[in-house]
Amino acid sequence: MGVSQSGPRKLRVGAVSYLNTKPLIYRFDEWAPDADLVLDLPSRLADRLARSDLDVALVPVIECFQHTGYSIVSDACIACRGPVLSVKLLSRVPIDQIRSLALDEGSRTSVALVQILLRRRFGLTPTLLPLPIGSGPADVAADGVLVIGDRAIHASRDAFSAVWDLGAEWCSAMGLPFVFAVWAARPGIDTRRMAAALSRIRDAALDHLDQIAAQAGPAVNLAVAACLSYFRDNLYFYLGPREQQGLRLFLHQAADCGFVPRPSPSGLLRLNVS
Repeated sequence: MGVSQSGPRKLRVGAVSYLNTKPLIYRFDEWAPDADLVLDLPSRLADRLARSDLDVALVPVIECFQHTGYSIVSDACIACRGPVLSVKLLSRVPIDQIRSLALDEGSRTSVALVQILLRRRFGLTPTLLPLPIGSGPADVAADGVLVIGDRAIHASRDAFSAVWDLGAEWCSAMGLPFVFAVWAARPGIDTRRMAAALSRIRDAALDHLDQIAAQAGPAVNLAVAACLSYFRDNLYFYLGPREQQGLRLFLHQAADCGFVPRPSPSGLLRLNVS
């Protein structure tokens, strides 16, 4: 009887195709030949990881807080240490007078972040409205509008009197970086080789950001120089000690506001990174 030559099953790895993700999936097939990359919407990635359709996924950090069995398996992440540019609160009134808030449906983490910041700084709990993915900030009648991604980068201030960059607001208020997305694995997955590959992908990408910007910027109507500045000046791709501190602080802030379960003394989040 012949022996199967198929070898071990490849890991199923999920990510989004958003601009801020490009440096984390750069030449993925070359650096991670033992994995198959699947691109999907953030909410779908989280659902697929939860039902074991994926082994590892780049997910919003709020998803890690909701699933106690997940572990963070790489020091590659999407974070900021100041203004992030692509996550903004636009307001038609002074920020402290916001009574209604439209929330971009594309990011569960940013939805929690903006409410935490409004509650912490001004004691606000505004009425919440949806901002569908296909709509613009001007299409919804709310005092404030949370926008992320391309919509935030290109957002016009014409109809708004105040703008918060949520990365800048968090870092200023908390004195720590903010982490938006991490590579997480479901329980029982051997991710040692994958973790090393994800770090190598990030490192290689940072050496070729000009090339990535030249390809990715025009695709989202962003000048190459502006795209390169976004990668270099607004985003931070290392989950270092201060990023881990910021991540844990966000976990406790989110628990205080009822967005996630309160962590046990041992912590909800496992960080399998050095």
